[in-house]
Amino acid sequence: MRACSQSIYLCAFPLLSAGLAFGQFGAPAPQPSTGTQAIQLPLSGWSGQTGSVTTTQTPVPGTTTSVNTLNTNVQVQGPYQGSIRSDTQKPLTGKLSLRDAVQRGLQYNLGSIGLAQSVRQAHGQQRVARSSLLPNVSASLRENVQQVSLAAGGIRVPFIPAVVGPFNYFDLRATLTQSLVDLTARNNFRSAQETRLATQMAERDARDLVVLAVGGAYLQVIAAQARVQSARAQLETAKALYQQTFDRRKVGLSAQIDVNRSRVEMQTQQQRVTSLENDLSKQKINLARLIGLAPNDSFELSDTVPFSPAPELKLDEALKTAFESRSDLKSAEAQVRAAEKAREAARAERLPSLSVTADYGVIGLNPAQAHGTFTVSGNLRVPIWQGGRTEGNIEQAEAALAQRRAELEDLRGRIESDIRNAFFDLQAAASQMQVAQNNQEVARDTLRLTRQRFEAGIADSVEVVQSQEAVASADLDYITSLFAHNLAKLTVARAMGRAEESLPRFLQIQ
Repeated sequence: MRACSQSIYLCAFPLLSAGLAFGQFGAPAPQPSTGTQAIQLPLSGWSGQTGSVTTTQTPVPGTTTSVNTLNTNVQVQGPYQGSIRSDTQKPLTGKLSLRDAVQRGLQYNLGSIGLAQSVRQAHGQQRVARSSLLPNVSASLRENVQQVSLAAGGIRVPFIPAVVGPFNYFDLRATLTQSLVDLTARNNFRSAQETRLATQMAERDARDLVVLAVGGAYLQVIAAQARVQSARAQLETAKALYQQTFDRRKVGLSAQIDVNRSRVEMQTQQQRVTSLENDLSKQKINLARLIGLAPNDSFELSDTVPFSPAPELKLDEALKTAFESRSDLKSAEAQVRAAEKAREAARAERLPSLSVTADYGVIGLNPAQAHGTFTVSGNLRVPIWQGGRTEGNIEQAEAALAQRRAELEDLRGRIESDIRNAFFDLQAAASQMQVAQNNQEVARDTLRLTRQRFEAGIADSVEVVQSQEAVASADLDYITSLFAHNLAKLTVARAMGRAEESLPRFLQIQ
């Protein structure tokens, strides 16, 4: 039969603390622990984030005769460059729309997948922190076989054997432990909640980055296809010019040098088509890698994105929308709140904590001779001095909080810079687009007039070749300008937040 006990004690551990315990109807109350410790967050809230998707628009260095003065590009780094294969889960039917490409990217791109797993991890960490506040129940079954040497303990009584036993007993018991007052554990849980929210917001921001990466890659493939089509059209024109010059040479109306010149132009156009087709294949492979398709998939784009004016937006409205919608800003704000709760948890290590432990079970020689016993004990823990551990935890928590606040302030400035830069890029791209359209019309009209002059014998093949090259250059300028304009609109959508939802508003998809 278990003995009943009550005890009041002051205990000294390597970490000094004072505790008060009370128990009844059971075994001696357990000794108090050294208390809950505050969780320590990483110094930076950005340390777990790798990879980026950015757009750049820089002026073409030096002088140029082309109207294309902007060098626009999409830079994808880190996990956003890769994906998992989607062939078995979502096979491609041959035609790929922009919306389908974006959805595939959101589902299979490695950047969004990695953040989704981070959300799961943060949820698990939150559940672990919450476990300190919820009841902990366990069960145990113990069977003891014991033999005791009384002589070894200094007990020497006549007629009593020096060795008692062996004897046995079993103990079947359920134990419950519940924290009643523990501000450190409570603030740890709140910090874990905010960390989970921050990770969820980071995942949403990753989706915006995937939209920017996939949308930019899709626009690059469209531009590459347009360049190939333009080059093929120029090749057909060069072939027609060569045949016309060759026929005129037969009847003595053109010199051999004109035939040679037109033939060189035709061969140049053929090589240009080959180079642009090679670039198109690479751009399609790049898009496939972002959305989980095999590099050898022979898909075709089903959408085109022609020129359309940007939505009417004012800078102040865009800034307001960005500060309200950007998920990375919400993530940084949650990181600050998590750091504040972590600091409160560290400070709460100085405060008393109260917990209760109870168990109930049966004990006896065998189940038929067992008797029920229970224990209820409370533990009031009062920290006195813990070797400077609490002060060290507070110092670490305050450093993390200061860093999170600095990162939040930096992010606010970066968001404003993103909006302003995106507006400047959009204005420059729209201006170049207008010039490219006018230049394309002029170049085509000049080529038409030059060919008429050549047929009439007024101009030679040099002027025709020059006009043809001007048309080719104007077409490429138009394609490049259209890509820059569409990408600038996509960048504005990303800078304002919720790019996935606002994509149809900024791009006129056909």
